[in-house]
Amino acid sequence: MTPERASKITSVLNHRQNGLVVVMENVYDPHNVSAVMRTCEAVGVQDVFVLNNSIAPHKRFGKTSSASALGWLTIHQHDNTEECMHAVRELCDHVFATHLGVKSSSLYDLDLTGRVALVFGNERIGVTGECLSYCDGNFIIPQVGMVQSLNISVACAITLYEAYRQRKNAGLYSGTPNLPPERWNSLANKWKMYDTTE
Repeated sequence: MTPERASKITSVLNHRQNGLVVVMENVYDPHNVSAVMRTCEAVGVQDVFVLNNSIAPHKRFGKTSSASALGWLTIHQHDNTEECMHAVRELCDHVFATHLGVKSSSLYDLDLTGRVALVFGNERIGVTGECLSYCDGNFIIPQVGMVQSLNISVACAITLYEAYRQRKNAGLYSGTPNLPPERWNSLANKWKMYDTTE
């Protein structure tokens, strides 16, 4: 490994966000899943939960959409909502879902600087009632058009970059390691073996 490559790995790991988690529930299109993964990787999300309990597990994700992001992320696949959300709770203190409801808050009113999970539902019905029962609240992305919906990968990108903005202002992207030392070292060892050509 070249010194430049080792330096890049160190820099990326130092910007990984402990406790910023994304959950995708029953997202049909594997290219949407992969596009979300690409955004997650770009803003320093390490843990992505893929919950498929009403559709078959994806055999593969769209590699073109993910641009090899998959190899740099920790993907947790579940087929049971309760098990998935309990695992999410071990990493996060708050769970918020994208859902248009009476008590939904604006994305821009959320505090995304803590240990928080963001839940995105599928392309047809959004987040299910079962999954919502494990969430602390709902949020919407403000819109002024006739069609009050966005593609899941677009919605996730907007949401994660708001999280990035808030966390950067809070000093969480300062370059000081955010992950626990054991996890930082474990990922460093794994990444040194990862071949992006696979």
